[in-house]
Amino acid sequence: MTADTTFTSGFWNIWIWVLTLGNILACWWLIWWASKRRPGDPAVGELTGHTWDGLQEINNPLPRWWLWMFYLTLIFGVVYLILYPGLGTFKGVLGWTQEKAHTAEIQKADEKYGPIFAQFASQPIEDLAGNEEALKIGHRLYANYCALCHGSDAGGGPGYPNLSDKATLWGGSPEQIKASILDGRNGVMPGWEAPLGGEQGVNEVAAYVLSLSDRKVDAAQATAGKAKYDAMCASCHGADGTGNTALGAPNLTDKTWVYGGSEGAVRKSIAKGRKGVMPAHRGFLGEDKSHILAAYIYSLSK
Repeated sequence: MTADTTFTSGFWNIWIWVLTLGNILACWWLIWWASKRRPGDPAVGELTGHTWDGLQEINNPLPRWWLWMFYLTLIFGVVYLILYPGLGTFKGVLGWTQEKAHTAEIQKADEKYGPIFAQFASQPIEDLAGNEEALKIGHRLYANYCALCHGSDAGGGPGYPNLSDKATLWGGSPEQIKASILDGRNGVMPGWEAPLGGEQGVNEVAAYVLSLSDRKVDAAQATAGKAKYDAMCASCHGADGTGNTALGAPNLTDKTWVYGGSEGAVRKSIAKGRKGVMPAHRGFLGEDKSHILAAYIYSLSK
C-alpha cells in the first residue's frame, strides 16, 4: 500500500473533514443555544431555585465578552484550517509544510553561522582539536547529533562505540573520523553458529577470542577454537586478532567490546552475528560542520 492510499485519502479524508467541521459547528450551535432565553426562565438576577449546601444559584448569564471569546476561538479555528493543513489531504492556502519551515530555519541559520563554520573548516582537524572556541562549537554539535547514541560523555553503550578511548572500528585518524560522520558506516558480523558446527564450535572460538585479551579460559577449548578462528575469522579480524579498520572489524585483543565482553555476549556475537549502522550526516550537517565535529571527537581520545 502506498502513501497515497493510506490514512488521509478516500473515505478517511472525507471523515476528517466531516468530523472536524462538524465539531466546530456543533460547538457554535451549543454556545448559541445555551445563551438563549426560554419561556419560564427566571429574569436576570433572580434565583433559579437550585440550592446546594446552602448556596443558591442566581440567573446571571455569561458576560458578553466571555461569550464572544468562545465565538472568536471558533472563528480562529476555521481560519487556521483554511490557511494551514489540518483537514485531511487539504494542504492549506498558504502551502505551509514542516519541511519548508525547517528548510527556511536552516537557511537562516546558515546565513548567520555559515561564515563561522567556513572559517574553522579551512583549518586542519589536528589544529582545531586544540582550539577552545572550535571545541565549544563541536561539543554543541555533538550534543545535538551524537549524544543520543554515543552518550553525553561519549562513553557509548551496547552497540554504540565509546568515542573517548583510542579503540576504533573504522580508524581514529582525523580523515577517518570525518568520513564516518559524513558518509556513515555499515558494519556486518555474520552469524557463524551453523558453519562452526553448532554450540560446541561457538564455545571453542569464544574461548580463543577471550584468550586474546588475556582472559582465563579452558585451554583445550581455546586450542580447538584457534584452528577454527584461523579458518573463518582471521580474514577480517587478522591472524593476531588486532582487527581491520578498512572493514570495521574490531580489535579482539584490546579488552574493548562494543556489544559487551562477557562470555555470553561474545558467544552471541559469534553465533548470531551483529549489524551496526552509523547513519550518514552529510545531507544535514554538511562538510563544514562535520569538519568541526570531527575535531571535537578527535580531541576526546587525545
